[in-house]
Order: sequence, then C-alpha cells, then structure tokens
Amino acid sequence: MKSSLGRGSDVVGSIRVRLAGALFIALLPVLVLGVLQSVFAFKAEADSRRQSLELAAGRSAAIARARIEAAGVLLQTLGPGSVGLSCAQRLDTVKSHLPGYANLIRFDAYGRVSCAAATTPPDAARSGRSWFQNLAAGSHMVVASVPGVSYADEPSVLTAVRAEDANGKFGGAMAAILTLSSLKPETANRYLPGGAEVALADSDGHVFAATDPRAFSAPPQAWRDRAAKTGSALWSGFDADHGHRDFSAAPLVGEQVFVILSAKAPGLASWAWLNPALRLLAPLLAFVLALAAVLYATEQAVVRWIVYLRRVAAIYARGRFTVRPLQAERAPPEIRELAATLDDMAAAIVARDASLRDSLGEKDALMREIHHRVKNNLQIISSLLNMQQRALTDPAARTALNDTRQRITALAQIYRALYQGPDLKRVDLRPFLEELTALLLAGDSMGSGPIRTEVHADPLVIDPDRLAPLALFAVEAITNAQKHALGERGGTLTVDFFVRGEEAELAIGDDGPGAPKGPVEGVGRTLMTAFARQLRGKLLFEASPAGGLLVRLIFPTPQAPPVESVGGT
Repeated sequence: MKSSLGRGSDVVGSIRVRLAGALFIALLPVLVLGVLQSVFAFKAEADSRRQSLELAAGRSAAIARARIEAAGVLLQTLGPGSVGLSCAQRLDTVKSHLPGYANLIRFDAYGRVSCAAATTPPDAARSGRSWFQNLAAGSHMVVASVPGVSYADEPSVLTAVRAEDANGKFGGAMAAILTLSSLKPETANRYLPGGAEVALADSDGHVFAATDPRAFSAPPQAWRDRAAKTGSALWSGFDADHGHRDFSAAPLVGEQVFVILSAKAPGLASWAWLNPALRLLAPLLAFVLALAAVLYATEQAVVRWIVYLRRVAAIYARGRFTVRPLQAERAPPEIRELAATLDDMAAAIVARDASLRDSLGEKDALMREIHHRVKNNLQIISSLLNMQQRALTDPAARTALNDTRQRITALAQIYRALYQGPDLKRVDLRPFLEELTALLLAGDSMGSGPIRTEVHADPLVIDPDRLAPLALFAVEAITNAQKHALGERGGTLTVDFFVRGEEAELAIGDDGPGAPKGPVEGVGRTLMTAFARQLRGKLLFEASPAGGLLVRLIFPTPQAPPVESVGGT
C-alpha cells in the first residue's frame, strides 16, 4: 500500500506534470479569455437568431393581415352587384392573378354556393357555422379558424365579408381561401434555419391550420398575453417527433387568432454553434501546441536522459558496477555531470566492495581457524577423558565419564561442521545427524552387541545457537537407548527428523524392553527436559512401534539466518 502511494505521488510530482501545470497556469488567462469570447459570441448569435425569429413571426403576421385586409377589399369589390352572370369565370380570373388564394366563393343567405373560382366541398350545416352566423348577425368581416370543411388541398384560412342586398339586409357572404404557404417567411437568413413552418392558432393555443402540424406543440402559459402586449412571444419546446424547436407567435386578428412560427433549434453542426466554437478553437489550439512543444522538448532534453540514468542505477542496484553511462555523453551538460557523478560513485562502490570482500575473506579464514582449533581442543579433552575412563574400575564412574565424553564429542562435531561447511553461520542438519549418530555409536567404550541404525532427516539449514541444544538432546537420547535398551544384546536404533511446516520433530526410538516402570529421575532426562525448554518445545516419552521407547522432541521449526552480501545487496 505504501509503495503504491509512493508511485502515485511520484507521478503527480514528475517533471512532465510540473511543467504541464506551469504552462497551464501561464496560458490559462488566454484560454479563459477565449472561452468568455466564445460564450459572449454564442449569446449574441442566440439573441440575434431569436430576434430574427421574432421578426419573421411579425412579418408572417403582417403578411397575413395584409392579405386578409386585401381579401376583404377584394370581397367587397366582388360584391353581389359586381359579379354579374359570369360569376365563376370572373372569380377564377381574379384568383389566377392574385397569388396566395386557393379559392374565391360567393355564398347566398342560406350558406349555399352561388359561384366559386374552384371546386367547393359541400357543407349542409354551413348556415349554422359560427363564422356564418357572425356575418348574419352583422359582423363586417370574420376569419374562420374552424370553417367546418376543408376548402383547399393544403393548410389554409377562410376570410369572409358580409354581403347585403339593396335593402341592406343580409344577402350572404363573399369568402377568400388564403393558403398558409404564402405566409411562410424567407429562410435565406442564416439565423433562421431552413424548414421553418407556420401555423394559425386560436387564443387557447390550439392550432387549427398549419403547413406541418407535427412541427408544433402546445405553447406555454401566458404566451397569449405576452404576444398581445409586446406584439410577439418567444419560447422553446419539442415538436411531435421530440425534436427541439424554437417558436415565435404574433397576433393576427385581435386576440383571437395568432400566427405561430416554428423553426428547428440549431444543432452542434450549425453555424450558430460553429461560429463561437471556431473563436474558441484558436486559443485552445495555441494552448495545446504550446503544451505539446514544451512536453516534447522536456522529453528529449531531460526526461529521456533521466530514464536512461535510472536504468543504469537499477543495474548498479543489482550489483553490476562495470556498466558505464556512455550514452550520456550526447546529453546536455547538466546530465553529463550527473552521469559522471554516477560513474564515480560506481567506481567507489567497486573499490569498497573489493576491500570488504578481502576483509570478509580474512574474517572467514580466521573464524574457520578458530572453529578448527576449538574442535581440536574438544577432541583433546575427549581423548583425555577416554584415557581417564579406561583407568577407572568403578562402572558408575566410567559411565559418567563416557557420557561427558560423548557430550563433548557432539560439541566438537558442531565446530567441525561449521569450519568444513560452505557457510560459517549455518549447518545442514541431515548430514550432521548421520555423522553424530555414527560417532556416538563408534565411540561407545562400554561395549554392546551389534546395533543397526536407521537415520532419516528432512532437509533443514539451522544456525549453531539452535543446533547445540538439539545435538546435545540427541546425545542424551541415544546414550539412554544404548544403556537401557540396546545394551549387550544390541538391536535397532532409529533417528528421525521431520519438518512439518511451522513445527519440527526429532524422534529417537529403539526396540528394547520399553520405558522402566515407575518414576524415573536421572541426569539424562533432566538434561533432555532442559534442552527441550531451551528450544521452546515439548518432550514426549512414548512406546516405539518396534516395542521399545520412543523419545520425541517437538519444537518450532528453526529459521536459518538470512544470507549476507557485500554492500547490502
């Protein structure tokens, strides 16, 4: 966890990151200024576009009012007294010369078609329609939002004026069918997207005529009051296909009929977005190029040489000090000085290692000589005890001297294994047990029958501090087996050493008569108990599978000391 946190902090504090941060701070005002300019430009584009949309709605309403007023004048001119016998022909001639009109119709007082410029659909309930009733009640002109039937093949609105006879009584109506396509604004303005649609709606926002009904949706609240008060109303919403659109409304006839203009909202690829984005692109591009240039220069002049020297240092850390940073001769002067310092350091380490190796060699030779002399001294003492043992006639005294001599033999064997082994601080336990068992049985001067030994030991490297009590324990156990089990008749002696993970076990057994009855107290058992306590283990006396006594010592598995190397590597 600590190493991962250290790597994270190294990445954050690297030269690349620091230079990038400094450059970012230096260029941040330019970038912020470009962003602000783009935001202001976008707002200006949006305001201009909304104004254009509002003006387009006003123009559409003005065109519609002008056409409706012109239709009223036309219908008054084409009153009952000026139509004559060629009614249909004259109406058709007038319609063909006036664009924007789908039909001109003359209705009598009962709502029946007297004549028309084009085919007129039948409507049995025309005389009961609200617009016709308003004309009959005295209204001079009406704009029918719901005329009852469709009077044209495209979205249109019906405009009608009252017709009177010579006595001033209601004599029918003259109606003009005005197409909505003639009210659509010009979309050449870049602020007004193509595909703008126009519709007529009542005061509740219900569209009763539209060039594309799917381009409109219900307007928000208070739109009518705002449009009637200020002359226009703007809002944004979604059409029937869930497309985002902008809307603008303007009053057409008082507060009863309104013209609504629908235009697609600008997308990301539209000029309204691209123009501010292009203004932001210049400072952003300058920022990216400056950052890339600084990072490239840093990489070529500094970072790659630091990485190279780090690889050389990693090779030095593995103990290979013969490598020299020759490639750094092409680096900047500061890097060359650092490489030369690193090279001098490697040379100094090589010289120090050579001196330390010489010192260690001298120390090893001295320690081996000391161990050899200690072993020789212990062998001299063992020989003296052996000579003294032969001169004694008391069996108890001879047994005591023999036990002491075997203990000294075990200690001498430890020093012999140390100075003859490859490591002065560690001993391989398996060959040591084999040699120790052979020495103890061969040096038994008390005389005994033939003894067959079976030695099995798992491999384990152990330090001398733990080897000494273990070897002395083995001496006591083997000596007790020789005395009480094997004796003059001989037998089988088993020496087993097992390593079971965190626990190790030394088991020494025989095929003798077994453990003596009753409590047994003696120097051997006392010493074995002491050695077991020294090894932080437990001592067990059990029946051997061969019928004799099995002595088991279970203790924590000794851990060998780590291998030391020159320079701590």
